[in-house]
Amino acid sequence: MMYLAFAAAFFLLIKVYFKLANHYNIIDKPNERSSHTSITIRGGGIVFVMAALITLMLDFNGFGIPAAGVIIIGVISFLDDIYSLPNKVRLLFHITAVSLMFFYLSVFGNFPVYAIIALYILVIGIINAYNFMDGINGITGLYSLVTLGALQVVNIRHIHFINEDMIWLPMLACAVFLFFNFRKKAACFAGDVGSVTIAFWIITLLLKLILFTGEWKYLLLLSVYGVDTVLTIIHRLTLKQNIFKAHRLHFYQLLVNERKMPHLLVASLYVAVQAAIDVFIISNQNSLLTNIAIVGVPLVLIYVILKPGLKPKLAA
Repeated sequence: MMYLAFAAAFFLLIKVYFKLANHYNIIDKPNERSSHTSITIRGGGIVFVMAALITLMLDFNGFGIPAAGVIIIGVISFLDDIYSLPNKVRLLFHITAVSLMFFYLSVFGNFPVYAIIALYILVIGIINAYNFMDGINGITGLYSLVTLGALQVVNIRHIHFINEDMIWLPMLACAVFLFFNFRKKAACFAGDVGSVTIAFWIITLLLKLILFTGEWKYLLLLSVYGVDTVLTIIHRLTLKQNIFKAHRLHFYQLLVNERKMPHLLVASLYVAVQAAIDVFIISNQNSLLTNIAIVGVPLVLIYVILKPGLKPKLAA
């Protein structure tokens, strides 16, 4: 019954937000770098901030500290959706939020300085990668739902590492968001407030699981996003492009924009591949390097072999 109440609250929030977004013109207008063709409300991912607010108020098993981090990074991302803030401002708030995450995970004092710096770079890098991948209808909500589902399977069936509600709540928020976003013509986009916020939440859960078990293989629960992001950055560097500027060179973008594949089909393909990887990662006891080889090599080969044929002149 509690979950139904939360779902209803999330649904109501988005409906109220739609009215405010229309009134204050918080919209996404298509441009030459967009993968959509119509004006759409931006910031529907604010539902993830609401989930964090509920968590902060109820403070399930001390999760209030990272929940505060979710809210901090969510608020600054929402303001960025509206005003396009300078990179330095965003980075400052990202570091603040990640510091709260690390305090919750007892990173400070238990890791050497160089490892903490590496973790900052890793976490902030993943958050931005998650944001880069939010470019077509359905992909952020569906990918997040499957990733959270994999974490919940581990939590319930293999090793209990966190209060189950800390995973059920963002899953509910994803489901409600997908009701409005997983459509041929989306009613809203996640915006930075959505992609950045849910990324922060997922990374918090992932790091908690990794530090609890010592198994870094669980990072591969984000392997599809990771391979597309890293190889696209490398590709753009070879083209001498500014990697911080918007573009349409991600593998999924080429499938949608150049091959005219439906958004929902591409999003579903990405998620289906990641779901298959999740089942493999959760069910095996291989070493980290073995898992990286089995999962990473095929993904890299798919990217490297198929991408050149998706667009005749990628440098154009």
